[in-house]
Amino acid sequence: MRAVVQRVNRARVTVEKETTGEIGQGLLVLLGVAQADTETDADYLAKKIVALRIFEDDAGKMNRSVAEVGGAVLVVSQFTLYGDVRRGKRPSFDAAAPPQRAKELYEYFVSRIRAAGLPCSTGRFQEMMQVELVNEGPVTILLDSEKKF
Repeated sequence: MRAVVQRVNRARVTVEKETTGEIGQGLLVLLGVAQADTETDADYLAKKIVALRIFEDDAGKMNRSVAEVGGAVLVVSQFTLYGDVRRGKRPSFDAAAPPQRAKELYEYFVSRIRAAGLPCSTGRFQEMMQVELVNEGPVTILLDSEKKF
């Protein structure tokens, strides 16, 4: 499972001009699910993201988590995080989980964020979405449940 985590002042996702999720200060998480992923991968990433200390403290150091600053999380599914372009110019998505399994793990991941007590909004799985954000910093963190980076 992979995640692109962005610290944001605000973020919003829309589907066909309807806002499906919106947050103020917090984290935008673009989440990709691989074929071999399990709930263990989702648990790992959810715990890691909830605890990430990427918000500034009073001294200006990144030392606070999203919960400590009263932030929220917006999770958007993004199978393209498993796009492989090593063999050409058109991405192969063979490593991405099939839609039904990916949706189950995406929803499980969202449930783990909510279980940690954080407000969590979402996009719509397997829909064409428009994502707007104001990245604060900018701060962008890449996470992989297999710890590849």
